[in-house]
Amino acid sequence: MLQTLTTPRGETLSGTPWQVYPRPQMRRDSYINLNGEWDFAVSREEPATFDMRITVPFCPESRLSGIGRHFEEGAPLWYRRRFLLPEGFRRERVLLHIGAADQTAEVFVNGQHLCRHEGGYASFCVDITEALAEENELVIRCTDDLHDQAFPYGKQVMNRGGMWYTPVSGIWQTVWIEPVPAANRIEGVTTRSDIHAGVLSVDVKTARTGSDRVCVTLSADGKTLAERSSMAGQPVHLAVEHPRLWSPDDPYLYDLTVTLVRDGRVIDRAESYAALREIATGRDANGIERMTLNGRPLFHFGPLDQGWWPDGLYTAPTDEALLYDIRFTKQLGFNMIRKHIKVEPERWYWHCDREGILVWQDMPSGDMSTGKWEPHRYGAGTDAERSEESFANYYKEWGEIMDFCGRHPSVVVWVPYNEAWGQYRAEEVADWTKRRDPSRLVNPASGGNYRDCGDMLDLHNYPEPKMYLYDAKRVNVLGEYGGIGLPVEGHLWSADKNWGYIEFKTREDVTDRYVTYAEKLMELVERGFSAAVYTQTTDVEGEVNGLVTYDREVVKVDVDRLHEVNRRLGRSLDLWGRRRR
Repeated sequence: MLQTLTTPRGETLSGTPWQVYPRPQMRRDSYINLNGEWDFAVSREEPATFDMRITVPFCPESRLSGIGRHFEEGAPLWYRRRFLLPEGFRRERVLLHIGAADQTAEVFVNGQHLCRHEGGYASFCVDITEALAEENELVIRCTDDLHDQAFPYGKQVMNRGGMWYTPVSGIWQTVWIEPVPAANRIEGVTTRSDIHAGVLSVDVKTARTGSDRVCVTLSADGKTLAERSSMAGQPVHLAVEHPRLWSPDDPYLYDLTVTLVRDGRVIDRAESYAALREIATGRDANGIERMTLNGRPLFHFGPLDQGWWPDGLYTAPTDEALLYDIRFTKQLGFNMIRKHIKVEPERWYWHCDREGILVWQDMPSGDMSTGKWEPHRYGAGTDAERSEESFANYYKEWGEIMDFCGRHPSVVVWVPYNEAWGQYRAEEVADWTKRRDPSRLVNPASGGNYRDCGDMLDLHNYPEPKMYLYDAKRVNVLGEYGGIGLPVEGHLWSADKNWGYIEFKTREDVTDRYVTYAEKLMELVERGFSAAVYTQTTDVEGEVNGLVTYDREVVKVDVDRLHEVNRRLGRSLDLWGRRRR
């Protein structure tokens, strides 16, 4: 049955969706957005006709796609779009970008098979230059099978209910085309900062290394602050005088201009940005290991954010809708978001960079084969049973997600596993994650089987906050608690089967219980908690424990009271330190 619950922005959506620039972290001045209506068919063989129309980038199960149904598991979804390259469009090389397609995607241009990509959460691109003609036909074939345990699939299930949600298939992020130079090109920009030395290091990935030079200009408020260059493939180090450090209270971003130069001639150029900030750990005055931001203890406090939408499912109806959730989180006095079992489009992370929100990034779960979950005892529980194919796919996609999200300064914690869902070789995975990115913290298994690895011990407890384990060597966090439910008539996904970990009937009761838990949490901060994650930002399908309804229409708490108690929690580490010295 087609769901009728929708968000205000979904209700008023008209024209071609998602026409904003999809990659703000590395901007070029020319691109073609291919979102909008595509021909669509479901067929085991190449379809003779495309008998449906779908609105990309919304998945076929979503209302906003124009289809609103899930097809047979594993049945290939065929997308077709015809396009012309406009006059003056530079055509040295042309790249096709697909933000995300669940689970596998194959690309054909004018009948030529160009690539196959596996994994539903990472973006990918393919060079389509050699297949182009005056008039072009792009076909993308997607296959998604939740019965195939080889791939991560997050919280999607065939029989949705409880904390498990509607399946998402096929394309669910922006599809776009970009012209690039033939000789060489910029493929990515990643930054690292040493705030003590006042140095920003810029790693520019290029298609080729060799004699080309990479030049980076750092500027702020329209003024050039530094400019350096290096050989392609080597980092560029920029000295920053009087650096202004990024934080949730002051999310200051510097502008970067990156050029690729050959024989004194610029052959490629991109605009980017950077922040100077340091995420680390250290002991406070009482010897408790804490997380620090820019050398100071900071209590990370924010909601579990699953990023689901009643009308778009995995895909927000608009960019403004993405930004609303982030600003709502800040309005409530939080300084962090745990992005739960999902990866967002790059614009979401860009908004977090600009708005000043710390992000804990989860790996989408998969391969839920049975292990034994015992989170209340050190070293207890057993791993899930995963095939080598499944584990290889896990590493591949987790690495792609880390590379993608790691370009954003707001991302400060990696979460490879949640609650022992598919937890396998946690020590190995935590070590691999830390080696791949030593500049961020690793939460090895949020609420899962505890292993002696990573940077923190993460407990889950519903509904009230509790500390039932403590690790003196690591940071201790409460990765999930809360779940205070309030069903709001007229704003529910379904009329029945709604639930929360604890339920009330009024906004005042929900707020009172939230404040009670927050004050209890302050006591646990003194005992050693350095972060907490409240469940959750919004209702999701049958879960009614959001701070706002699923359609984003009704805020279910007193905003001023939450802001006040949340800000007190955010300052609690400094307060406890001063009291106990």
